[in-house]
Amino acid sequence: MNFKALAARFALVVSCGLMTATPAAAQFWQCVTFARSVSGIEIRGNANTWWSQAEGRYERGHTPKAGSVLAFSPTLRMRVGHVAMVSKVVSDREVLLTHANWSRPGAIETNVRAVDVSDAGDWSMVKVWYGPQGDLGTSAYPTKGFIYSGHAPAGDTFDAPAQPSFQMASRTVSAAQRANATQLATIQHGPTDPRGIFTLVNEAN
Repeated sequence: MNFKALAARFALVVSCGLMTATPAAAQFWQCVTFARSVSGIEIRGNANTWWSQAEGRYERGHTPKAGSVLAFSPTLRMRVGHVAMVSKVVSDREVLLTHANWSRPGAIETNVRAVDVSDAGDWSMVKVWYGPQGDLGTSAYPTKGFIYSGHAPAGDTFDAPAQPSFQMASRTVSAAQRANATQLATIQHGPTDPRGIFTLVNEAN
């Protein structure tokens, strides 16, 4: 599968959700289901198992490449880990991610920033864009590294919207809805917690 086919796969996944879902019953995306759909990496199970499952099946490393999947380690806040596809490499310390179930439960976010904040510059600790804050989240998260899909060499970019997008599968979130989400996040998680109760969802899909 070439990278144009990968981009087409992503467009199909999102467009199908837009065509079939209604505001009352929008598609709820788990991070693993969405990452598998857009990256083509055929791994199942909770996000915290992807790194070990990839051994011997996919190349792994600590250098970001477009089309690869960044595997997050489990934490007290994020007990089953998280996975996110790299849609573009901006620099050796910054990428754009396309992923689901991060800023809001079940929501898709495309081309959102993630930066390497590790002391060694090896992407073992990152900060990720958090929608309700409109900026990088205040928490840093440990990661295991990148799982390479083989669909794109380093330096290629993913054909996703140029600007960060924050949407449910059925509709783009409006400014008013974004403001409401900020208020809700503050009530549920506190102003400095970018994950909170989202982390308790089992993502074995």
